[in-house]
Order: sequence, then C-alpha cells, then structure tokens
Amino acid sequence: MHAATFFDGVGWREGVVELVDGRVWLSDGHSAAGLPRLDGVVLGGFTDHHVHLQLVDHAQLSGSRLGRVVDLGGNPGVLRRLARGGIKNAPATRDSGTFSIPHPHPLVEFAGAFVAAPGGYPSDREWAPEGSVREVADERAAADAVAEMADAGASCLKVTSNSTAGPVFSDDLFRTIVGIAASRSLPVVAHAEGPGEAQRVVALGAARLAHAPFTERLDDEEIARQAASASWISTLAIHDGPARAIAIDNVRRFHAAGGTVLYGTDLGNGPMPNDLNAREVAALREAGVHADALLHALSPLDPLAPSATLLFLPGASPATADPLAARPLIPADLKV
Repeated sequence: MHAATFFDGVGWREGVVELVDGRVWLSDGHSAAGLPRLDGVVLGGFTDHHVHLQLVDHAQLSGSRLGRVVDLGGNPGVLRRLARGGIKNAPATRDSGTFSIPHPHPLVEFAGAFVAAPGGYPSDREWAPEGSVREVADERAAADAVAEMADAGASCLKVTSNSTAGPVFSDDLFRTIVGIAASRSLPVVAHAEGPGEAQRVVALGAARLAHAPFTERLDDEEIARQAASASWISTLAIHDGPARAIAIDNVRRFHAAGGTVLYGTDLGNGPMPNDLNAREVAALREAGVHADALLHALSPLDPLAPSATLLFLPGASPATADPLAARPLIPADLKV
C-alpha cells in the first residue's frame, strides 16, 4: 500500500493505492502513519469530447490515456454496439514484470447521426459513414430523428449548421429541434461554421459548440453571453493560419470570461494520435488554459470508480502535473 495524491475530477485529494489480485486500486481517505508515499500523482483517464470512431482504427484507443470518448457523428447502430461492447484490441494483456494487466479501454458516449437540413453538411461528404446523417425537413422528421438517437442510447444530439457547405436550419426549426431534444434529455451539440452561425445556434439553445468558433472573432459582449450559456469543445489543432488564430483568440477570451472549455480533437479529421493529442494540449495552453483549468478541460474520469483507468504522473505534484507526462499506473509503480 502507498499513500497517494489524486485528482477526483474537481480537485486534489488524498488516498491509498494498493495491489489487489494483480491490479492497482485507489481508495479514498487518509493513509496510516508511516505508509510509503507514491512518488507522483494519480488521476483517471482523460476525455476526448469530439471523436469519430468510424473514421479511425479505434482499437488503438485501447491502452491509451483516454478513459472516455464522445463520438459526435456516426452510424447510431455501430456506435451503440461500440458503447455496449467496449473498444477492444488484441492482445488483451501486456507484461508489466510480475503481472499481466488488461489494456484499459475508453468508455464510449455518442450523439448518433448528424442531424442536418436537407442537402446540408455533411450529407454530401464522402467521408461520412453510411447511415450517419439524418436530413430533417420539418418538425415531424425532427421528432423521429431525436427519438431514434435517444432510443439508441445517445447522450447528446449533434446538429449541423455549416452555411459555407450547404443549407442550414431556419431559426424556428433549429429551436424546435432543441426543444424536442430537451424533452428526451439530449443537449444539442452544434457544428457551427460560417458568418454568424456560432452566435445564432447558441442564441437558439445549443448547449455546446462542437468546435470553438473559428470563422470569425466574436466580440466581447457575445463572448460573455456564450460563457454564461454554452460550453465549447476546443478542436484548435485541426486549424492552420487565420482560422487557428481566430479560434485561439476566441477561446482565450471565453475562458477568461468564465466559459467552460472542453478538450476535444475531432479525431478522424486528418492524421492525429489515437491518444492524448500533444498539439491540442499545446493549443489550449496557448489560449491560456493551464494547470487545473487544463485538467478540468480534459475531464478525467473519477479514479475511484471500479472500472476507472488509473493514470500516473511520476515525480509530479498538484502544482507541476502535466497531462502529457501521464501514463497508466502499473503494479511496478508500487514496488518499494
């Protein structure tokens, strides 16, 4: 047994780590006097709030530092199976000296299919998996789409509003979709792209933006409004040039205004690691999201949960914890 400092998703606490049947467990509470202390800090696996599992080799996520992923657009039947069965890979174990421990694999949450206006983004995109788009023309079609996603087990609804790539919903129909989704406890996550779209969809009730606004610089008044009513998923590293600069500037001011910024990479949108993305973390830091704020953006799972992936930052303290230095906590770490 070792005393350990851990991050519970809100703040730093004290607990005990011990080896039980070849697996490292974390428990809450103060340790007995004289117990050796783990040289480092412990936290749960991180969350990527924007992925597309059908566009990547998702088996590679097993054993990564991600404890949870949120798929924001795919075939709901496929995603339901992944959420229920878990992401698996082979081989299922790895050698850690004395013990053979399972590869951790992330929990899967999902939005299901993209909900789009007829002919709207991404209905004409070759990359969109079969069965991953529902084109909604009216309130009845909206109710059917929401019911389908809710019944499949979705935790949110992905609605697209990309005026640079095709038609978008009218204000009335977008607001109607938000209301129908709320009746099934599904917050709306909106892909907003094009002049005025980020402002419009949040004003119409979107709870979250799938991408930090990158089309244009939002004025400070709009930043304050959004900080009070919506959260943003970062996805900063997918951009280059002016779009990247605009997105980072918007995030910097949104974060400073008290807005909730969530780590997300849009995994599947071009080459990137099936793991914690160093470029995304660097971009968040450039936008002023540091220290505990960065950990909150990464939304690590509760490390006290029985199924939690436990990550270890060797030699770190709460003041020096760097998520990029995290690795799985293994039995060898408890050797005195």
